[in-house]
Amino acid sequence: MKQDTQGPTGTGREGAGRDGAGRFRVPAQPRAQGADRERVRPRGAGGGAVRGEHTHGEPVVPSPRPAVQRSSVRGQVLAALRTALVTGDLRPGEVYSAPVLAERFGVSATPVREAMQQLTLEGAVEVVPNRGFRVVERGTRELAELAEVRALIEVPVMLRLARTVPAERWAELRPLAEATVRAASSGCRATYAESDRAFHSAVLALAGNEQLVRIAEDLHRRAQWPLVGAVPGVRGRAELVADAHEHTALLDALIAEDLDVVRSLVGEHFNGAA
Repeated sequence: MKQDTQGPTGTGREGAGRDGAGRFRVPAQPRAQGADRERVRPRGAGGGAVRGEHTHGEPVVPSPRPAVQRSSVRGQVLAALRTALVTGDLRPGEVYSAPVLAERFGVSATPVREAMQQLTLEGAVEVVPNRGFRVVERGTRELAELAEVRALIEVPVMLRLARTVPAERWAELRPLAEATVRAASSGCRATYAESDRAFHSAVLALAGNEQLVRIAEDLHRRAQWPLVGAVPGVRGRAELVADAHEHTALLDALIAEDLDVVRSLVGEHFNGAA
């Protein structure tokens, strides 16, 4: 994939800080003064200018927590960017440059570009030549289509598993279901999204089909991205908790082999996943 190219930048640099909401602010793109640094710097450390795309008017992106370490830098950056997508810190329609994001992570632009390229393959962002990557804008129709596809894939599998998996195997998944309730109670959308995917993946893994789990996880992740115009954090704790309790209800229905309830719960759960 064609990488974003270098271009002229501003003539000054602003220090990183926090905005009125307490989140980290991405500094304006400074003038180029050398190649991208390869060493990893601690979160919040200052540094010189980096080279890269135009970044005038780029939106706020919080600094990653914990700070990115040298081992598996690309994977950690990718995970942090996926979290930022779920929370809305990477906003639909906005363009982000790899060098500026790299400055916040304290790494070179290379692992950030690689992570962004992976997100391009997943459909989360698109390349904007000479500027960086734009977060894809999604509407309610796409969300409904994802819910339909997920239902077409997962409902038949769960109904089959309800007839074949013994009750004690379902009981082993109870801790994962309860973990989603605790995550929802925290009010953190990203934490809940991770635990939600873990529960659904564990259920589908009982089918013994790795490709099924991989495809379902991809669809699940895409369903968790915010819609265009959505306010970050607008989905309240009570709504997340209600969604999480559907997991424990689903387990009860699977143990009881109540296929009608399983079908109903899964359908409702997918439609409320946004």
